[in-house]
Amino acid sequence: MNVEEVQRMKQRFRIIGNAPELNRAIDVAIQVAPTDLSVLITGESGAGKDIFPRIIHENSLRRTKKYLAVNCGAIPEGTIDSELFGHEKGAFTGAISDRNGYFAEANNGTIFLDEVAELPLATQARLLRVLESGEFIKVGSSKVETTNVRVVAATNVDLLKAIEQGRFREDLYYRLCTIPVKIPSLRERPQDIALLFRKFAADCAEKYQMPAIQLTDDARNLLVKYHWPGNVRQLKNITEQISIMESQRVVTADVLGSYLPDKRENMSLVLTGSQRQENSFENEREILYRVLFDMRRDITDLKDQVKKLSGNTVNDQMQTVVQPVSIITKNESPSKQIVTVDNDDIQDTEEYVEESLSLNEVEKDMIKRALAKHGGKRKDAAKDLNISERTLYRKIKEYNLE
Repeated sequence: MNVEEVQRMKQRFRIIGNAPELNRAIDVAIQVAPTDLSVLITGESGAGKDIFPRIIHENSLRRTKKYLAVNCGAIPEGTIDSELFGHEKGAFTGAISDRNGYFAEANNGTIFLDEVAELPLATQARLLRVLESGEFIKVGSSKVETTNVRVVAATNVDLLKAIEQGRFREDLYYRLCTIPVKIPSLRERPQDIALLFRKFAADCAEKYQMPAIQLTDDARNLLVKYHWPGNVRQLKNITEQISIMESQRVVTADVLGSYLPDKRENMSLVLTGSQRQENSFENEREILYRVLFDMRRDITDLKDQVKKLSGNTVNDQMQTVVQPVSIITKNESPSKQIVTVDNDDIQDTEEYVEESLSLNEVEKDMIKRALAKHGGKRKDAAKDLNISERTLYRKIKEYNLE
């Protein structure tokens, strides 16, 4: 490892920390930069994956050419092919002129595909062709065009698991993962947490002309022991909150703890070495809502599969795959809490729970709760709801929750 070069990159890109895992990731990025190999950057959300494509591009032979960063999860499924590869005039409603996509615009440069696991399978096939031959076809065209683009991709998804589930192409994975770069989570680099806190506190103090906050020993210990599910992004957010909201410049453990989400649960898990619980809905009503949310999605999938079958009516076919389901929470009246999926009602999918809430209303309420819980962060809300971010975007638009 070239220690001097790694330190120079840290200074240039304002990277804080000395953890061996972090230094290794920077060193790999520096070594692969002069090549044209595809790079796959993996790591948890908020760990700082977006810095590494910049390191790769600005240390490559393409540094004078264009660099484009594309969030694949933020583009609707119906327009993503057009965004990436362009379209011809009249290819679809609203296509009033020819348009180049990102791969044409970034020709001879670098394109960063963030959240690459969110790409639809059809788009993954198009991307594979670009990686293999540099060829692509605009939407609505039959003309093969070429581009010379360096692709750097990033994801917080376990792609090997996604391959097993049929959500990601195995051949595309190996094309993207020519050189893997693993970004450590914040809890994997505990020696850097206090350094980052001081840096964020100093930046906030300079920006708003106030004294920088400091931590007591107990607060510092709590800071390091907390598991930081949101990684560096969460640490920066909380540091800025405390800097603005607290009049006292010395922060105690009690004050710091009041800003840490689910502190009581999280600290008990850290102290016992247990894994963080995935189910964030703690009371029975929330759990029932989540069951209904999943049930609605499953029924929709079943209906789509049944429509593809032949030989029987939809209701006759549904008879073989859907059985009545009842959910009763304890200490509640069955008349209010029973949820039934009946074959006769499959066409409209109208299930009701407590005060005659339809599944549409339950689904809308669940989305509103998840967005409120995560401060409007759609990626985190989608993860909590166990749906893709693209599906969440569509639901937000459907229910006018913008």
